[in-house]
Amino acid sequence: MTDLPPSGDDESNRLGGRIGRYARVGAATGGLAARLAGQQLLGGVLGDNSSAEAIKLVLGNLKGPLMKAAQILATFPDVLPEEYARELRELQSNAPAMGRLFVKRRMQGELGPQWRDLFAEFSLEATAAASLGQVHRAVGHDGRALACKLQYPDMTSVVEADLNQLRLALGVYWRVTKTIDPGAIFDELSDRMREELDYSLEAQNITLYRYMLRDEPGVHVPEFYPDQSTKRLLTMSWLDGRSLLAIKDHALQDRKQVALNMFRAWYRPFYGYGVIHGDPHLGNYAVRDDHRINLLDFGCIRIFPPSFVKGVIDLYQALREDNRDMAAAAYESWGFDNLNDDVMEALNLWAGFVYAPLMEDGERLMRETNSAAQGAATAGHVRERLRRLGGVRLPREFVLMDRAALGLGSVFLHLGAEMNWHRLFHDLIEDFDVQHLAARQAEALAVAGLEASHSD
Repeated sequence: MTDLPPSGDDESNRLGGRIGRYARVGAATGGLAARLAGQQLLGGVLGDNSSAEAIKLVLGNLKGPLMKAAQILATFPDVLPEEYARELRELQSNAPAMGRLFVKRRMQGELGPQWRDLFAEFSLEATAAASLGQVHRAVGHDGRALACKLQYPDMTSVVEADLNQLRLALGVYWRVTKTIDPGAIFDELSDRMREELDYSLEAQNITLYRYMLRDEPGVHVPEFYPDQSTKRLLTMSWLDGRSLLAIKDHALQDRKQVALNMFRAWYRPFYGYGVIHGDPHLGNYAVRDDHRINLLDFGCIRIFPPSFVKGVIDLYQALREDNRDMAAAAYESWGFDNLNDDVMEALNLWAGFVYAPLMEDGERLMRETNSAAQGAATAGHVRERLRRLGGVRLPREFVLMDRAALGLGSVFLHLGAEMNWHRLFHDLIEDFDVQHLAARQAEALAVAGLEASHSD
């Protein structure tokens, strides 16, 4: 695939932008980190509702990548206090849109002075705004409706400033809790957030997903338009659809169809190609009138070594058979080290919760095994065990896999659909072979123009 042209102006980490961002984010996260440490060292309660609302307000107002990182961190037991995690899980990306004149300047900077000639129509009003950019509706000269995702200016500086402050905040929290070492989590989030800045990489991810899901009639992936795109402007075909929340009260059969399409959209790429969509929240997909789904965002994609996928399946079998040696081998294939019986017991508690919907061959509601209350109770048990053991360091590969599983589970809770999750899972892994997966992955990456090293 031909590389996209660079953007028209140089925003590759301006010093002034970084300094300004450090000042704003540093004042916020520095104060919160100090409060966390002070509460712990002075014997106070670590986290309360007023503190949680404060951190939500601070991060929500920033509306930068730090907010997305915080939402992902909130899915791990005790990386953040539960009061903080609960508030952060509720954050949505609704940054104030860039004004019309500013949009004109940004589009000219990306596509040149004659940028309007590339479109039959282009709306200067944003239809959606998120943490990294906003979406504009346009029409191509062939009459097709287009979605143009335009990145906010100076986002490289924003990301680097946010990451540095996030490192400090996580470091303080680790020192006072000793439950889950956030080092590998930070490294993983850093790489994925920097990747999201490069819309040429997201374009390749779109090509990858169009290939992997080419035989899935229930899932639609947009088409990418390279002539109207740069590294900070991504033009795709417009896909009409409604929010998942709009069908919560539809007939059960309709909700079951949507749940099936969602399941296959996320897990067919993983078990077939070792690829996961790492950010399954409500804004990243839409439901069509025929209950098929649209995937809309491809910035947070993780490509796993085939051995990791095998480990996911092996751990499922180990939990079903209560096989400690098989479970240990699975965890080690993920990158966990220094395993002993106590650490294994803590890890199995969390794995048992995540895998619970797959264990019984029969239709069941997701809330029967994975309700919010059950998740909170399980996280509490895991937290206490890890504290007694001195903490654990999560492998990088675990981060987005866990995020995807919990995020998608939340989607199924919203739908309230009774599904045979066990059967759906076994349909995907029935003929699993790690060598075949490796070959399919290599072929898919080649089609998308991605390097095999991207999966390391």
